[in-house]
Amino acid sequence: MSRTEYGFTAKYMTKDGNPWLPIMGEFHYSRYPRKYWKESLYKMKAGGVETVSTYAFWLHHEEVEGEYDFTGQRDLRAFVETVKETGLTLFLRIGPWCHGEARNGGLPDWLFKKSFEPRTNHEDYFLEVSRYYNKLAEQVKGLLFKDNGPIIGIQIENEYGHCGGLQGEAGEEHLKRLTALAKEAGFIVPYYTATGWGGAVTGGLLPVMGGYCEAPWDQRLTEIEPSGNYVFTTERNDHNIGSDYGFGTGITFDISKFPFLTAELGGGLQVTHHRRPVAYPKDIGAMSMVKLGCGVNLLGYYMYHGGTNPGGKLTTLQESRETGYPNDLPVFSYDFAAPIREYGQMSGTLKEIKLLAMFSKDFGNSLCEMDTYIPKSNPLYQTNLKDLRTSVRRNGKSGYLFVNNYQRRYEMAEHKDLVLKADTGEGILSYPIRDIKNGDFFFLPFYMPVGDGELRTAMATPLCILHNPEKESYVFYTDTKPAYDWVKKPDKAEVLTLTRKDALNAWKISLDKEYLLLTEGEVIESEDGYIILSRNNEPLRAYPALPSAPSGYRYIGEEDSFAVYESCEKHLLAAARYKLIRETADSKSKLYELTLEYPVGAADCFLQVEFGGDTAKLYIDGEQVNDWFYTGQTWEIGLKRYDFPDKVQIEIEALEEKAERYLEKWPVFKKGIACEINRVTMEAEYVYHLMK
Repeated sequence: MSRTEYGFTAKYMTKDGNPWLPIMGEFHYSRYPRKYWKESLYKMKAGGVETVSTYAFWLHHEEVEGEYDFTGQRDLRAFVETVKETGLTLFLRIGPWCHGEARNGGLPDWLFKKSFEPRTNHEDYFLEVSRYYNKLAEQVKGLLFKDNGPIIGIQIENEYGHCGGLQGEAGEEHLKRLTALAKEAGFIVPYYTATGWGGAVTGGLLPVMGGYCEAPWDQRLTEIEPSGNYVFTTERNDHNIGSDYGFGTGITFDISKFPFLTAELGGGLQVTHHRRPVAYPKDIGAMSMVKLGCGVNLLGYYMYHGGTNPGGKLTTLQESRETGYPNDLPVFSYDFAAPIREYGQMSGTLKEIKLLAMFSKDFGNSLCEMDTYIPKSNPLYQTNLKDLRTSVRRNGKSGYLFVNNYQRRYEMAEHKDLVLKADTGEGILSYPIRDIKNGDFFFLPFYMPVGDGELRTAMATPLCILHNPEKESYVFYTDTKPAYDWVKKPDKAEVLTLTRKDALNAWKISLDKEYLLLTEGEVIESEDGYIILSRNNEPLRAYPALPSAPSGYRYIGEEDSFAVYESCEKHLLAAARYKLIRETADSKSKLYELTLEYPVGAADCFLQVEFGGDTAKLYIDGEQVNDWFYTGQTWEIGLKRYDFPDKVQIEIEALEEKAERYLEKWPVFKKGIACEINRVTMEAEYVYHLMK
C-alpha cells in the first residue's frame, strides 16, 4: 500500500504530488466532552472539513507545575486516535503560547513566577518549553504521519512578534529554536507552520494567515470601520487581528516563496464582555468566497467547532482583564457562533461554507493552479460601497469570475442590467445581462471542462460532481437562469441545476455509488453508516434514488429527477416552563427555575432561552455549568450533555441602559435595566439511519 505524500510549492499545498486545496477546521478537544468527539468530528467531515486543527493548551495539561493531566477531555492521545478513526488528518498547534482566549494565552500561572520572562530567548524558558513539548510528544507517539498516524502538521507558537514576543532577528531566532525543540521531542511531520499576520515572525516556517468579519477584541464601543476581508486583494495581511495588542505592520516573509494559506479565517466570532458583534452565515460565506478570489489555497477556519472551557484546579481558565489581557471572556462558553456550535449544533454557517467545501473537494485541484488577476476596476478599499468588487482566477483560458457585493453591516450599491466581463488572459468574455443586488456574492466559471465537454460560460456556480460509473453528474446552483453556453456539450456527463437554498441543504454521500441528498436536516457519517439529524420532520430528496428509504421515511414519488421521501414518524414535542424563584432587592439579579419535559426517542433536546440582561448563568443541581453574554440572539443549550435534567436554574445579571457595551441589538429596558427571561422553548432532535 503506497503512502500519501504531502508537500507544498510557492502556489499551493500538494498531496501525492498534485495540487491540494483542503478545508481545515479548528476544534479544541479540551473544550468539548470526550464522549462526543467522534460525533463532532463526523459532523465536521460532513461540512467538508478534511483536516482538523487544535491547540494543546499548556495550562489545560499542567495547571499545577509537574502535575500533568491528560485524562478525560484533556486526553490528547485519545483525541488524535479518534481523528484517525474518522478518516481525518490533524494539525497540532503546540504553542507554547496559543492565545485562543485562554488564561495567559494558555501558559500556566506558575511559569510567570520563574526568574525569566516567558516567550523570550532565555535558556531556562526553552528548558521549560522543551519539557512540555516532550510530554506532548509522548502522548502522540506512534500517531504522527510518519507512523501512519493522522498528524500531518505542527504549528509553532502563535502571533509571535505581533501579540507579544520578540521581533526582528531575535524573534526569528526564537521561532527557529522552538522548531528545533519540537523536532528534538519527536515532532517530525510534513508541515511546520507559523502565523504570519501583523508583522509576526515566522522563522522560515510555512506562514498561515487569518481574517475575521469583525473584531470583538477591539477596545472601541462603537461601530467600527468595514472589514477589509470583503475586498479582493493580493494583500495577505489582516491588520485587524490582534488589534487589541496594537497594530502590526507589514509581512515578515517573502510571499513569492509561499502559498497563500489561512489557518484563522473566522468561522464566527467569540464575543467579549465589552464588545458583542454577531457573526451571521453570510458574513462568513461572503468572506470565505472573497478569500478564494484573492488566491487563498487553504481555507482554514478558527473556530469551526465551538466549545466550553474546562474547569480549573486553581482558577477559572478564560482570558480576563484581571490577568493582564485586554478582554473579559465568559468563564465557560466558547461558542464562537461557529459552524458547529458549543453543543454540537450544525448551524447555518456550516451550510453556507459547505458550498465552498464541496466545490473545493471536486474542483480545488484545478483552482490551486489558477493565478489571481484583479482588474483595475476593482475597488481597493472596503469603504468604497459603490463600485462592484471582482476578481478572476485563471489558468490558460479556463477559470472563474468572482463577484462580491456584500459588506457586513453596510449597504452596497445595486447594479442593474449589468454585463459581467471576465478577462481570460486570451480575451474579454461577457456573461448575460443581470442585476446584482446588495448582499449578492458568487463566482461563475468560464471555459470549464465538464466531462468530455467544455462550458464557455454559465450564470450558475459549480457545487460538486457525482462520480458514478454510468455517468458523471456536474451539480451547479443559481437563483437566476443558468444560461449554460457550451463550446461543446458533454456526451458522457450531465448537468444538474439547484437553487441556492437547495445547494445549502445538499449533502454528498457515497454508498454503492455517490448520491446527492437534499434536506433541511443534516446528513453525517457514523460508525454504523450515514444518519440524518432532524428537528422538524424535514422531507428528503435524493439523486439518484436511494437503494431503499431511510429508517423512518417512505418513498412518495419523484420531483425534478429527485426521488422524494417523507417522514412517516410523528415527532413528539418537548416542553419547558419557567418561574422566578429569587431576585435581589434592586432587581439586578434574578434566578429562574426551568422544568423540562422530554419526548420519547429524542437523541438530543435544545433549550432555547430568550432573555434581556448582561449575562446569564446555567446551574444544574446547584453547580454552575455554563454561561452566556447577551447578544440579542437566542441562547441555545444542548441538554444531552447534562443527561437530560428535569430541572435547571438560570440566573440573569442585569444590563443597565447606559452600560459600556457594543451591542448590535439592545434589549428592552424597564426603569433603566434589563433583567428577565422573556421566553423559553425546547426543540428535540431525532436520528434516522440512512442505511441499515
